[in-house]
Amino acid sequence: MKIAKIPATNQQFPIGKIVCLARNYAEHAKELGNETPAGPVLFMKPATSVIGDGDTVRIPAYSQECHYEVELAVLIGKTACAVPVDSAMEHVAGYGVAIDMTLRDVQNQLKAKGLPWDIAKGFDTSCPLSGFVAAEQVPDPHNLNLKLSVNGEVRQNGCSADMINRIPQIIAHISGIFTLEPGDIILTGTPAGVGQVRSGDVMDASIETVGGMTVYIQ
Repeated sequence: MKIAKIPATNQQFPIGKIVCLARNYAEHAKELGNETPAGPVLFMKPATSVIGDGDTVRIPAYSQECHYEVELAVLIGKTACAVPVDSAMEHVAGYGVAIDMTLRDVQNQLKAKGLPWDIAKGFDTSCPLSGFVAAEQVPDPHNLNLKLSVNGEVRQNGCSADMINRIPQIIAHISGIFTLEPGDIILTGTPAGVGQVRSGDVMDASIETVGGMTVYIQ
């Protein structure tokens, strides 16, 4: 069982479902040739996809094009079922750094056939995840610098201020579809700059005031 930890508060949560947003930054949608969506676009990753700082992403043999996407992760600390926007943030326990590893070639093939993205997004090791900081340590989660480097070269350098759907709206929307429980995690989307990594590469991901991690590619 994978555990999400907030060291400052000694809280631990068994990781449940991981709900992710696609195209939640306009420039990222544009770089992939997608239109900006009218509402949140959701997909999910299993808890078994999670790895931690210092671990290795293993690219499956069925893909030749694996991409990184740095994201702000939101850890749910209190059950949320059809919660209103104005109280949604009360359900947040903490924030972390995540990388949504995506098999872009496989995803494109699935999209062309109108099929779900699960095998492109949810494979083992596809969700590198840092430790979490308590929500109260992040006064404004919508004004944070997100950065990802590959082999020391900065590839992504964005700001959470550019989210299309903000965290309260995201929580309200998701919780109106299925209940969010303590230990569930929301990945809030990625800024522009995504690209391919290959075996032997080293990724460093960080978010201002939240933390960072180093992940290896194999």
